Amino acid sequence: MEYKKELKDLVSTVVRENGSDLHLTVGRHPLIRVVGELIELAKKPVLTPEMTEGLILSMLHPEDQRKLTVTKELDFSYQLEDRARFRVNAFYSRGYLNAAMRLVPVEIRTIEELNLPDILVEFTRKEQGFFLVVGPTGHGKTTTLAAMIDLINHSRAEHIITIEDPIEYLFTQDRSIIHQREVKVDTRNFQSALRVMFRQDVNVGMIGEMRDYETMSAAVTAAETGHLVFSSLHTNDASQTIDRVIDSFPAEQQNQIRLQLSNTLLGIFSQRLLPRISGGRIPAYELLIANSAVKNLIREGKTHEIGMVIDTSSQEGMISLNRSLMDLLRRGEIAMEHALTYSTNPSEFKLLMM
Repeated sequence: MEYKKELKDLVSTVVRENGSDLHLTVGRHPLIRVVGELIELAKKPVLTPEMTEGLILSMLHPEDQRKLTVTKELDFSYQLEDRARFRVNAFYSRGYLNAAMRLVPVEIRTIEELNLPDILVEFTRKEQGFFLVVGPTGHGKTTTLAAMIDLINHSRAEHIITIEDPIEYLFTQDRSIIHQREVKVDTRNFQSALRVMFRQDVNVGMIGEMRDYETMSAAVTAAETGHLVFSSLHTNDASQTIDRVIDSFPAEQQNQIRLQLSNTLLGIFSQRLLPRISGGRIPAYELLIANSAVKNLIREGKTHEIGMVIDTSSQEGMISLNRSLMDLLRRGEIAMEHALTYSTNPSEFKLLMM
C-alpha cells in the first residue's frame, strides 16, 4: 500500500462528504463521522496493524515517530495541501497504533455564519477579563473561539497570542498582530508560554484548553492584570465549569481562586451541536454573563444557584440550554428526540413545553 496516497484519499473523502472526523482503527474499515454518525468506508480494506502504523507514521517526521514510540500517544496536526487541516491524536490500544483525526476547516467562519448569538460580539470588545467556551469534545468549542479571536483580529489593533496543542485554525493577520504558539514545538508547555506572555506586550491571549490548575491560575492572573483571555474546558454547563476550576486547586488556595475568578470572569458559553432537520448541525447553547449577582455567588461558593440566575436574567442576554433548545424546536430546526437527548434537564424541558 502506498500509505501517503491512501491517506490523501481517505482525508479527501472526509472533506468531500462534509465529515468531521476520520478514525483509523486496527481490525475495522476506516470510519468517518458525518453529522455525528460514524460511517464505515466499506469499500476500503479492513485495517491491519501494519496498515494503521504505515498510514499514521506517514504523517510524522522521524523525530515525532520516535516520540510516539516512547510516549505511546501524540497530538499533532496534518495538512492536506491547501484544502484542509486535521488535528490528530495517535495512540496505542492493546499494543496496536490507532488514530483519531478531526477536520479543522481552512476558513474561519464568523459568529453569524456559525448561528451563534450576536451577544458574543460584546465579549470581543472587552479590554480585559476571562471568557470560557465549554462543552463536550467535538461540539465546536475551538471553532467558536476562532471566530471570536478572528473578529478581534479584523476590528482592533491588538497583539494576540494563542497557545495551542496542536495549532488548529491558522489566522491571517489583519489589524492585529497574531502569534500562534504550539506546545512542544514553539514552547515547552502551556504554563511556560503563559508565564512569558506577560513580557510579550500581549493584549489578547487564547489558551486552547485548560488542563491543570497551573494553567488555570496563570490564565486567571493574566486576566486580572489587564489582559483579555479566552479559553476552553470540557464541562457541561456554567456552574459545573466554575466548580471544576475551583476544585482543581489545592484546598488552601480555593478561597483565593474564588475571589480572583469573581473579579475577572466575563462569561461562560456552553454549546452543543445538534443534527439539523434541514441537514448539517446547529448549535444550542447556554450563556452565563458574570453580573454582580453571579460574582457574589462565586465568592460565596453558591455556584448551585447560578442556573436560577441564568433563568431569570434573559433581559441581560443570558440564556439556558433548555430555552435555547426550545427556541430551535419551535423554529423547526431540530427534532424533539434530539432536544430531549441533549437537554441536561429533560424534566424541566418538558415543563417549558406546557
